[in-house]
Amino acid sequence: MKKERVVTFGEIMLRLSTPGCQRFIQSARLDACFGGGEANVAVSLANCGVVVDFVTRLPLNDIAEWCIAELRKYNVGTGHIIRGGERVGIYFLETGAVARASKVVYDRAGSALADMRPGMVDWEQALAGARWFHWTGITPAVSQGAADVCLEAIRTANRLGVTVSTDLNYRKNLWKYGKTAAQVMPALVEGCDVIVGNEEDAAQVFGITPEGFDARRAGGEIDAGAFEAVCLGLKKRFPRARTVAVTLRGSVSASHNTWGGVIHADGLYRSKRYDVTHIVDRVGSGDAFAGGLIFGLLTWPDDAQRALDFAVAASCLKHTVPGDFNLVTVAEAEQLLAGDGSGRVSR
Repeated sequence: MKKERVVTFGEIMLRLSTPGCQRFIQSARLDACFGGGEANVAVSLANCGVVVDFVTRLPLNDIAEWCIAELRKYNVGTGHIIRGGERVGIYFLETGAVARASKVVYDRAGSALADMRPGMVDWEQALAGARWFHWTGITPAVSQGAADVCLEAIRTANRLGVTVSTDLNYRKNLWKYGKTAAQVMPALVEGCDVIVGNEEDAAQVFGITPEGFDARRAGGEIDAGAFEAVCLGLKKRFPRARTVAVTLRGSVSASHNTWGGVIHADGLYRSKRYDVTHIVDRVGSGDAFAGGLIFGLLTWPDDAQRALDFAVAASCLKHTVPGDFNLVTVAEAEQLLAGDGSGRVSR
């Protein structure tokens, strides 16, 4: 694959998590790293050898410098990050286990990205020479200003002929500035060529549901065929979208999930289903899927099945990596694809 350039846009946050599976109330310390949907995708792509730039807004302080250094460590371009605002957003994570679910608490009101306005980013320059632009539904949920800048970026990408993808990523706890996802998201998704999501995203934002599926009763058993209706429903609602992919997570418990996906391009393709029996960290696994899918569609543009299989394998392995970022290599994903999931020591 030639060195295609991808640009992602969104908020990166300081992540503070309890060690192990401790509860907030009992933990004497918090482990720090960084994460956020579009930044996670950028790291996944950079780890696959793709040239990628992450666009955001960060304040002029030491926490922001630490964040930028982390992105650079993973070969993510930071040259189009603009500086300003008062603070870096934070999210707190309590990792669940067995029957106890994980819990996220956001502290991102008044963050540098939340205070963005159109005109702050020179999108013509940021997208010059890019092959792909990616955003997620988390960004327009943060504030009206962030939604407006996201729309500005999408329209610029459309005008420049840049492929646009989105991960719908519905987060009910973020939509608090007076508008709902159903009011804001359609105008943004209309400019997308590739849509990624899960059954909850499509149902909560657009009222599109899989046939005969109830996530509360599914456990680890997911009928991939039921999700063709979701793909077709999204394509009908957004005719520009030539490709729709849906992740399929079966939740046996907080520690044991099944994982797979479907993609609808010229037809419906289904992945293998993986059993993830001892989850280390599932946060960022959907972003790992989106990053893997973008890499797959750039690398094998005429083979939707191969692109899907790579995305599912890469994101399956993300469940074994602590932190938001997926640090799995192409070779490791392909090893799993080839059927080697033994976990034997590599010497």
